[in-house]
Amino acid sequence: MGLLGRRNSFLFIFFYIIFSFCVPWPLESCHLVDKTALLDFKRKVTSDPSNLLQTWTLTTDCCKSWEGIACDSNGRVVNVSRPGLASGDDFIIDTSISGSLSPSLANLSFLELLDLSNLKDLTGPIPPEFGKLSRLSYLFLDTNKLSGSIPVTFKYLYQLKKLYLSDNTLSGTIPSSIFESFVSLSELGLSANQYSGPMPSSIGNLLSLTKLDMSQNKFSGSIPESIGGLKNLAYVDLSENQLSGKIPNSIGNLSQVVLMYLNQNQLRGKIPSSISGLSSLVFCRLSENQLSGSIPPSLGNLPKIQRLIFDNNKLSGKLPATLGHLVTLTDMYFSNNLLTGKIPSSFGNLQNLQTLDLSRNKLSGEIPHELVKLVSLQTLDLSFNPFGLSRIPNWFKKLKLFRLILAKTGITGKLPSWLASSSLSTLDLSNNALTGKLPTWIGNMTNLSFLNLSNNAFHSSIPDEFRNLSLLMDLDLHSNRFSGNLGAIFSKNFQDPLGRYNSIDLSYNMFRGPINENIGNEPVMTSIVSLSLSQNPLTGHIPKSLGNLTSLQVIKLAENGLTGGIPTELANAKELRTILLPNNNLGGAIPAELLNLKDLQEFNVSGNRLSGRIPPHKANIPKSAFLGNHGLCGAPLPPFFEFNKRFLEIFFMDCVESLKYLSLNADLGFGFLAFGRGKKCGLLELDDEKEEFEEECNDEKDKEIGHGSH
Repeated sequence: MGLLGRRNSFLFIFFYIIFSFCVPWPLESCHLVDKTALLDFKRKVTSDPSNLLQTWTLTTDCCKSWEGIACDSNGRVVNVSRPGLASGDDFIIDTSISGSLSPSLANLSFLELLDLSNLKDLTGPIPPEFGKLSRLSYLFLDTNKLSGSIPVTFKYLYQLKKLYLSDNTLSGTIPSSIFESFVSLSELGLSANQYSGPMPSSIGNLLSLTKLDMSQNKFSGSIPESIGGLKNLAYVDLSENQLSGKIPNSIGNLSQVVLMYLNQNQLRGKIPSSISGLSSLVFCRLSENQLSGSIPPSLGNLPKIQRLIFDNNKLSGKLPATLGHLVTLTDMYFSNNLLTGKIPSSFGNLQNLQTLDLSRNKLSGEIPHELVKLVSLQTLDLSFNPFGLSRIPNWFKKLKLFRLILAKTGITGKLPSWLASSSLSTLDLSNNALTGKLPTWIGNMTNLSFLNLSNNAFHSSIPDEFRNLSLLMDLDLHSNRFSGNLGAIFSKNFQDPLGRYNSIDLSYNMFRGPINENIGNEPVMTSIVSLSLSQNPLTGHIPKSLGNLTSLQVIKLAENGLTGGIPTELANAKELRTILLPNNNLGGAIPAELLNLKDLQEFNVSGNRLSGRIPPHKANIPKSAFLGNHGLCGAPLPPFFEFNKRFLEIFFMDCVESLKYLSLNADLGFGFLAFGRGKKCGLLELDDEKEEFEEECNDEKDKEIGHGSH
């Protein structure tokens, strides 16, 4: 190279060095420690079907290119947000991530928000190293499968404002030291886990708390008196635990509480009169506890209350007239208590009341006429109270009800004709003494979706106008004296998707004739779950088309006059759990497919004429479910030779003649067998019966002989 060339090369290097110092290359803004911590978390992810972490790569800048990451001006990660459920103006993401929480995330020392909620499949414990995240203000790990306990190191998270660990499988007790440290915490969500032990009294230190949700756990012991110190609390849900003891008097100090759910615990004692101090309360649920004593009159001082749900307790005494002051009240559920006396006439002042449920108490006396002023009332349930109504008050027709439930209230006589012009969708007048025919105007009640007239004394056929009930989905007429055929019921109109049956109970009546062979093909039957026709003088076969009812779970055809075999097609109704066919005249074998339905829980074919071997099955079905079929053998019935050796005592209750009793010895060829089917009685020589029985159970016999059973 010449002198000129060497000179040019030197100048290039010189100017390159000068340029390098004057104009620096672009540098990555993401701090190496933070990037390493996040990549370590990604390495512990075993499945990311929606590629939530796809942009997290070694060669890119975590502050500029990684989705869900935000940094401060110094390149330190302050926000990690990769929830499994997110939405925007034009999108919804609902996905999951499988894996575990990396302790390395604790190296994000400037982190303020960590949101890994709704990822569904994050497992393992919460790393105790998370206690080092001293700047953390928001921690959302809810709706995953995290296990273990809350790390004690959380007591160092002094800056924490919102903590949500709900809907995991976390367990253990809550360390009291944690609540002593959360002085800035405003929202705490621990619901739907497996926490146990007492609620720490240190909960009273959470003076900034506005929302407390510890529902659906196994917390026990009393509600701490210190809870009354949470003056900013607006939402408290302690439902579905095992809390006991009394509701603390200090609860009345929570003047900001809007919603209070203490239901489904084991709380005892009286509702404290201090409850009147909850001046912001809108929703109050104390149901399904063991609360007793009278409802405090001070309850009538709640100025904003909309829903009072006190059902399923042991509350007693009279309904306070002061409840009539609750003009904002929309729903009152006081059912299944021990309340006595009359309904106060002041209830007529509840101008916004939509639901009044006082069922299953001991209320009596007249229903006050003042209730006619309840112009917003939609549901009225006074059932199972000894009112002794005699008849439904005529002024009821002025109410614009959707649901009227007056079961077992002492009603007699005929159905009032004003019902024909009502807008009722639910009518339950069961367990009364109503009589007469089912009127033709029943077809005018076209809004009905639920009708229960069971346990009365109606006596008529079902009028053709019944077909007009095109929205009816649940029908219960059992235990009356209805007669005629079933045509109008099974071929009624419907308004798709409404009006298809969910349940039908016509048992204990006098319906006659065969069941329509096409019952399973009727469009109105396609969604039925439960069908009960037991204790009717029906005839004919079990329709094969019942197997087409793919939603059917319960079928009851007990003590009818059905003949023929049990159709194998019935097993096509794969959802069946209950099959009751006892005391008919069914013959033939039991279909193996039916006994081996995967959800089968209850099965009974006793008292028929079935024969052959009982198919092997996994369901736990008792021996009594097969008795009374002289030709059946196999488990769970006694083995063949044991069956023949023991003395049999045979009672036939369906015989018109007097009861016959007979003892037979081991030799089945000796004697006569008395039997009765329906109204027929007679004698059958046992030689033929023995031959038929031995032939059909030959496999069972050979099996026992092979084992030397004599």
